[in-house]
Amino acid sequence: MGIPDMKPEKPSRGMTSLIERASARYGLSASSEPRARKRLDVPLIPEPDVVAVEAVSQAPVEPALPEVQPQAVPVPAPIKATPRLAQAAGTAEINLQRLADLGFIVPGHPPTALSEEFRIVKRPLLLNAFGGRSTPSVDRGRAILVCSAHPNEGKTFCSINLAMSLVNERNVEVVLVDADVAKPEILSTLGVTGAAGLLDAITQNVDPESLIIPTTIPGLSVLPAGHQSPNDTELLSSTEAFTLVEALLAKNPARIVIFDCAPALAASPASALAHHIGQILLVVRADRTSENDLSEAVKLLAGQAPIQLLLNGMTFPGSSQKYGTYYGYGG
Repeated sequence: MGIPDMKPEKPSRGMTSLIERASARYGLSASSEPRARKRLDVPLIPEPDVVAVEAVSQAPVEPALPEVQPQAVPVPAPIKATPRLAQAAGTAEINLQRLADLGFIVPGHPPTALSEEFRIVKRPLLLNAFGGRSTPSVDRGRAILVCSAHPNEGKTFCSINLAMSLVNERNVEVVLVDADVAKPEILSTLGVTGAAGLLDAITQNVDPESLIIPTTIPGLSVLPAGHQSPNDTELLSSTEAFTLVEALLAKNPARIVIFDCAPALAASPASALAHHIGQILLVVRADRTSENDLSEAVKLLAGQAPIQLLLNGMTFPGSSQKYGTYYGYGG
Protein backbone atom coordinates (compact mmCIF):
# COMPACT_ATOMS: atom_id res chain seq x y z
CA MET A 1 0.00 0.00 0.00
CA GLY A 2 1.85 3.07 -1.20
CA ILE A 3 1.76 6.72 -0.28
CA PRO A 4 0.51 9.12 -2.99
CA ASP A 5 3.12 11.23 -4.75
CA MET A 6 2.49 14.85 -3.91
CA LYS A 7 3.91 18.02 -5.43
CA PRO A 8 4.51 20.76 -2.89
CA GLU A 9 3.68 24.39 -3.24
CA LYS A 10 6.89 26.39 -3.73
CA PRO A 11 7.56 28.54 -0.67
CA SER A 12 8.65 32.11 -1.11
CA ARG A 13 12.40 32.71 -1.70
CA GLY A 14 14.43 32.57 1.48
CA MET A 15 11.72 30.79 3.48
CA THR A 16 12.26 27.31 4.89
CA SER A 17 9.40 25.38 6.54
CA LEU A 18 9.49 24.17 10.14
CA ILE A 19 9.24 20.56 8.99
CA GLU A 20 12.11 20.96 6.48
CA ARG A 21 14.36 22.39 9.19
CA ALA A 22 13.30 19.69 11.65
CA SER A 23 13.87 16.95 9.08
CA ALA A 24 17.36 18.23 8.27
CA ARG A 25 18.42 18.83 11.85
CA TYR A 26 16.85 15.82 13.63
CA GLY A 27 17.14 13.16 10.97
CA LEU A 28 13.38 12.72 10.37
CA SER A 29 13.40 11.71 6.73
CA ALA A 30 10.28 12.48 4.75
CA SER A 31 8.66 10.62 1.87
CA SER A 32 7.09 13.81 0.55
CA GLU A 33 7.13 17.56 1.03
CA PRO A 34 4.17 19.28 2.72
CA ARG A 35 1.60 20.99 0.54
CA ALA A 36 -1.23 23.45 1.05
CA ARG A 37 -3.87 22.40 3.54
CA LYS A 38 -7.02 23.98 4.82
CA ARG A 39 -6.68 22.54 8.32
CA LEU A 40 -3.57 20.38 8.53
CA ASP A 41 -0.74 18.96 6.47
CA VAL A 42 0.28 15.47 5.48
CA PRO A 43 2.70 13.94 8.04
CA LEU A 44 6.34 13.50 7.28
CA ILE A 45 7.29 9.85 7.50
CA PRO A 46 10.72 8.96 8.91
CA GLU A 47 12.39 5.64 8.28
CA PRO A 48 11.08 3.11 10.85
CA ASP A 49 13.31 2.80 13.87
CA VAL A 50 11.70 0.23 16.11
CA VAL A 51 12.94 -0.78 19.52
CA ALA A 52 11.17 -3.84 20.82
CA VAL A 53 10.24 -3.74 24.48
CA GLU A 54 10.14 -7.03 26.31
CA ALA A 55 7.62 -7.69 29.04
CA VAL A 56 9.09 -8.14 32.50
CA SER A 57 7.16 -10.79 34.30
CA GLN A 58 7.31 -11.77 37.95
CA ALA A 59 6.98 -15.37 39.00
CA PRO A 60 3.97 -15.88 41.28
CA VAL A 61 4.76 -16.70 44.90
CA GLU A 62 3.62 -20.19 45.84
CA PRO A 63 1.61 -20.12 49.08
CA ALA A 64 2.90 -22.29 51.91
CA LEU A 65 1.01 -25.55 52.46
CA PRO A 66 -0.28 -26.26 55.97
CA GLU A 67 1.94 -28.75 57.75
CA VAL A 68 -0.81 -30.31 59.84
CA GLN A 69 -3.09 -31.16 56.95
CA PRO A 70 -1.29 -31.32 53.59
CA GLN A 71 -3.53 -30.79 50.61
CA ALA A 72 -3.50 -29.30 47.13
CA VAL A 73 -3.58 -25.54 47.10
CA PRO A 74 -6.52 -24.30 44.98
CA VAL A 75 -5.73 -22.07 42.03
CA PRO A 76 -6.99 -18.54 42.78
CA ALA A 77 -9.72 -17.22 40.52
CA PRO A 78 -8.69 -14.41 38.16
CA ILE A 79 -9.32 -10.91 39.41
CA LYS A 80 -12.39 -9.34 37.88
CA ALA A 81 -13.85 -5.86 37.89
CA THR A 82 -15.32 -4.89 41.22
CA PRO A 83 -18.81 -3.32 41.33
CA ARG A 84 -17.16 0.11 41.59
CA LEU A 85 -15.39 -0.48 38.29
CA ALA A 86 -18.20 -2.06 36.30
CA GLN A 87 -19.40 0.06 33.40
CA ALA A 88 -23.08 0.52 32.66
CA ALA A 89 -24.41 -2.02 30.19
CA GLY A 90 -25.36 -0.90 26.73
CA THR A 91 -23.91 1.16 23.93
CA ALA A 92 -23.01 4.84 24.21
CA GLU A 93 -24.89 6.95 21.69
CA ILE A 94 -22.86 9.56 19.81
CA ASN A 95 -24.68 12.53 18.33
CA LEU A 96 -23.35 12.64 14.77
CA GLN A 97 -24.78 16.07 14.03
CA ARG A 98 -23.12 17.53 17.12
CA LEU A 99 -19.87 15.93 16.02
CA ALA A 100 -20.17 17.47 12.56
CA ASP A 101 -20.99 20.89 14.06
CA LEU A 102 -17.78 20.67 16.11
CA GLY A 103 -15.79 20.18 12.91
CA PHE A 104 -15.02 16.47 13.18
CA ILE A 105 -15.14 13.78 10.54
CA VAL A 106 -18.42 11.86 10.64
CA PRO A 107 -18.29 8.25 9.38
CA GLY A 108 -20.83 7.54 6.68
CA HIS A 109 -21.26 11.21 5.72
CA PRO A 110 -20.18 12.56 2.31
CA PRO A 111 -16.44 13.21 2.01
CA THR A 112 -15.05 16.56 3.07
CA ALA A 113 -11.68 18.24 2.63
CA LEU A 114 -10.81 17.23 6.21
CA SER A 115 -11.75 13.59 5.65
CA GLU A 116 -9.57 13.57 2.54
CA GLU A 117 -6.67 14.89 4.61
CA PHE A 118 -6.99 12.07 7.12
CA ARG A 119 -7.31 9.49 4.35
CA ILE A 120 -3.72 10.40 3.53
CA VAL A 121 -2.66 10.68 7.18
CA LYS A 122 -3.85 7.14 8.02
CA ARG A 123 -2.25 5.31 5.07
CA PRO A 124 1.32 5.04 6.46
CA LEU A 125 -0.12 4.23 9.88
CA LEU A 126 -2.14 1.36 8.40
CA LEU A 127 0.92 0.16 6.50
CA ASN A 128 2.92 0.01 9.74
CA ALA A 129 0.00 -1.62 11.56
CA PHE A 130 -0.79 -4.44 9.14
CA GLY A 131 2.08 -4.47 6.68
CA GLY A 132 1.87 -4.39 2.89
CA ARG A 133 2.65 -6.55 -0.09
CA SER A 134 6.39 -6.15 0.45
CA THR A 135 6.45 -4.24 3.75
CA PRO A 136 6.37 -5.99 7.14
CA SER A 137 4.25 -4.63 9.94
CA VAL A 138 5.85 -2.79 12.86
CA ASP A 139 6.07 -4.52 16.24
CA ARG A 140 2.89 -3.51 18.10
CA GLY A 141 2.17 -1.18 15.17
CA ARG A 142 -1.57 -1.44 15.86
CA ALA A 143 -0.98 0.60 19.04
CA ILE A 144 -0.67 4.30 18.09
CA LEU A 145 0.17 7.11 20.52
CA VAL A 146 -1.00 10.60 19.55
CA CYS A 147 0.48 13.57 21.41
CA SER A 148 1.89 17.06 20.92
CA ALA A 149 4.65 19.15 22.43
CA HIS A 150 2.33 21.51 24.34
CA PRO A 151 -1.40 21.79 25.10
CA ASN A 152 -3.81 23.35 22.59
CA GLU A 153 -1.95 22.10 19.53
CA GLY A 154 -4.75 19.82 18.33
CA LYS A 155 -3.79 16.34 19.57
CA THR A 156 -7.29 15.34 20.73
CA PHE A 157 -8.84 16.80 17.58
CA CYS A 158 -6.44 14.68 15.52
CA SER A 159 -6.93 11.57 17.67
CA ILE A 160 -10.69 11.61 17.22
CA ASN A 161 -10.52 12.38 13.50
CA LEU A 162 -7.97 9.61 12.98
CA ALA A 163 -10.30 7.18 14.76
CA MET A 164 -13.27 8.33 12.67
CA SER A 165 -11.29 7.87 9.48
CA LEU A 166 -9.99 4.43 10.47
CA VAL A 167 -13.45 2.99 11.23
CA ASN A 168 -14.32 3.60 7.58
CA GLU A 169 -11.77 0.93 6.67
CA ARG A 170 -13.21 -2.48 5.93
CA ASN A 171 -12.86 -4.97 8.80
CA VAL A 172 -11.03 -2.57 11.11
CA GLU A 173 -12.02 -2.06 14.75
CA VAL A 174 -10.81 1.01 16.67
CA VAL A 175 -10.47 1.44 20.42
CA LEU A 176 -9.89 5.10 21.34
CA VAL A 177 -8.15 5.32 24.74
CA ASP A 178 -8.31 8.51 26.80
CA ALA A 179 -4.68 8.28 27.96
CA ASP A 180 -4.39 11.96 28.92
CA VAL A 181 -5.12 10.85 32.46
CA ALA A 182 -4.62 14.28 34.06
CA LYS A 183 -6.97 16.17 31.71
CA PRO A 184 -9.04 13.62 29.76
CA GLU A 185 -11.13 15.07 26.92
CA ILE A 186 -12.09 12.17 24.64
CA LEU A 187 -15.31 11.17 26.40
CA SER A 188 -16.56 14.72 26.98
CA THR A 189 -15.87 15.65 23.35
CA LEU A 190 -17.77 12.62 22.07
CA GLY A 191 -20.59 13.11 24.57
CA VAL A 192 -19.93 9.76 26.27
CA THR A 193 -20.08 9.16 30.03
CA GLY A 194 -17.82 6.76 31.89
CA ALA A 195 -15.66 6.54 34.98
CA ALA A 196 -13.45 3.48 35.39
CA GLY A 197 -10.86 2.89 32.72
CA LEU A 198 -7.18 2.74 31.86
CA LEU A 199 -5.62 3.46 35.26
CA ASP A 200 -8.11 1.24 37.08
CA ALA A 201 -7.32 -1.67 34.79
CA ILE A 202 -3.63 -1.26 35.61
CA THR A 203 -3.91 -0.74 39.38
CA GLN A 204 -6.52 -3.43 40.03
CA ASN A 205 -5.44 -6.00 37.43
CA VAL A 206 -8.82 -5.76 35.70
CA ASP A 207 -9.50 -7.07 32.22
CA PRO A 208 -9.62 -3.85 30.13
CA GLU A 209 -12.31 -5.37 27.91
CA SER A 210 -14.75 -5.09 30.80
CA LEU A 211 -14.19 -1.30 30.90
CA ILE A 212 -14.36 -0.57 27.16
CA ILE A 213 -17.50 1.33 26.11
CA PRO A 214 -18.95 0.46 22.67
CA THR A 215 -20.53 3.31 20.73
CA THR A 216 -23.25 3.68 18.12
CA ILE A 217 -20.57 4.33 15.50
CA PRO A 218 -19.86 0.86 14.06
CA GLY A 219 -16.36 -0.31 14.83
CA LEU A 220 -15.61 2.42 17.40
CA SER A 221 -15.34 1.96 21.16
CA VAL A 222 -13.67 4.03 23.87
CA LEU A 223 -11.71 3.31 27.04
CA PRO A 224 -11.91 6.08 29.68
CA ALA A 225 -8.84 7.39 31.50
CA GLY A 226 -10.07 6.01 34.80
CA HIS A 227 -9.67 7.35 38.31
CA GLN A 228 -6.70 9.69 38.68
CA SER A 229 -3.60 8.66 40.58
CA PRO A 230 -0.60 10.65 41.87
CA ASN A 231 1.58 7.90 40.34
CA ASP A 232 0.13 7.98 36.83
CA THR A 233 3.52 8.07 35.08
CA GLU A 234 4.83 5.14 37.09
CA LEU A 235 1.65 3.19 36.37
CA LEU A 236 1.86 3.85 32.62
CA SER A 237 5.51 2.77 32.52
CA SER A 238 4.87 -0.43 34.48
CA THR A 239 4.87 -4.05 33.36
CA GLU A 240 1.13 -4.08 34.00
CA ALA A 241 0.65 -1.29 31.45
CA PHE A 242 2.65 -3.25 28.88
CA THR A 243 0.50 -6.31 29.58
CA LEU A 244 -2.64 -4.19 29.14
CA VAL A 245 -1.50 -2.96 25.71
CA GLU A 246 -0.71 -6.52 24.68
CA ALA A 247 -4.14 -7.70 25.87
CA LEU A 248 -5.95 -4.97 23.93
CA LEU A 249 -4.11 -5.93 20.75
CA ALA A 250 -4.52 -9.67 21.24
CA LYS A 251 -8.30 -9.45 21.51
CA ASN A 252 -8.75 -8.82 17.79
CA PRO A 253 -6.03 -8.95 15.10
CA ALA A 254 -8.00 -6.32 13.15
CA ARG A 255 -8.06 -3.90 16.10
CA ILE A 256 -6.19 -0.59 16.17
CA VAL A 257 -5.76 1.08 19.58
CA ILE A 258 -5.26 4.87 19.61
CA PHE A 259 -3.90 6.44 22.81
CA ASP A 260 -4.64 10.17 23.12
CA CYS A 261 -1.85 11.11 25.53
CA ALA A 262 -0.73 14.20 27.44
CA PRO A 263 1.56 16.73 25.70
CA ALA A 264 5.14 15.50 25.81
CA LEU A 265 6.64 18.74 27.19
CA ALA A 266 3.82 19.45 29.65
CA ALA A 267 3.66 16.09 31.44
CA SER A 268 5.68 12.87 31.70
CA PRO A 269 3.08 10.14 30.87
CA ALA A 270 3.67 10.35 27.10
CA SER A 271 7.34 9.35 27.32
CA ALA A 272 6.42 6.56 29.76
CA LEU A 273 3.59 5.10 27.69
CA ALA A 274 5.61 5.40 24.49
CA HIS A 275 7.74 2.42 25.60
CA HIS A 276 4.74 0.12 25.06
CA ILE A 277 3.54 1.60 21.76
CA GLY A 278 4.37 0.65 18.17
CA GLN A 279 3.82 4.04 16.47
CA ILE A 280 3.83 7.70 17.52
CA LEU A 281 1.96 10.52 15.80
CA LEU A 282 3.36 13.87 16.97
CA VAL A 283 1.02 16.77 16.22
CA VAL A 284 2.84 20.01 15.36
CA ARG A 285 0.84 23.24 15.38
CA ALA A 286 2.07 25.40 12.49
CA ASP A 287 1.52 28.72 14.24
CA ARG A 288 2.52 27.66 17.77
CA THR A 289 5.06 24.83 17.96
CA SER A 290 8.57 26.26 17.85
CA GLU A 291 11.56 24.46 16.41
CA ASN A 292 13.06 24.07 19.89
CA ASP A 293 9.81 22.59 21.22
CA LEU A 294 9.70 20.11 18.36
CA SER A 295 13.32 19.17 19.04
CA GLU A 296 12.70 18.53 22.73
CA ALA A 297 9.52 16.51 22.07
CA VAL A 298 11.30 14.32 19.52
CA LYS A 299 14.17 13.71 21.96
CA LEU A 300 11.75 12.55 24.65
CA LEU A 301 9.94 10.14 22.33
CA ALA A 302 12.66 9.10 19.86
CA GLY A 303 14.15 5.63 19.85
CA GLN A 304 11.05 3.90 21.17
CA ALA A 305 8.84 3.71 18.06
CA PRO A 306 8.62 5.25 14.58
CA ILE A 307 7.64 8.92 14.87
CA GLN A 308 5.51 10.63 12.25
CA LEU A 309 4.86 14.36 12.26
CA LEU A 310 1.41 15.77 11.58
CA LEU A 311 1.47 19.48 10.77
CA ASN A 312 -1.80 20.98 12.00
CA GLY A 313 -3.26 24.33 10.91
CA MET A 314 -0.95 24.74 7.90
CA THR A 315 -1.69 27.24 5.12
CA PHE A 316 0.40 28.70 2.33
CA PRO A 317 -0.11 32.46 1.86
CA GLY A 318 -0.99 33.49 -1.66
CA SER A 319 -2.34 30.10 -2.71
CA SER A 320 -5.98 29.89 -3.74
CA GLN A 321 -5.87 26.10 -4.22
CA LYS A 322 -7.69 24.12 -1.55
CA TYR A 323 -7.26 20.41 -1.09
CA GLY A 324 -10.35 18.39 -1.89
CA THR A 325 -11.70 20.57 -4.72
CA TYR A 326 -11.45 17.59 -7.09
CA TYR A 327 -14.62 16.18 -5.53
CA GLY A 328 -16.31 19.55 -5.45
CA TYR A 329 -16.40 20.04 -1.68
CA GLY A 330 -13.18 21.96 -1.10
CA GLY A 331 -14.43 25.41 -2.04
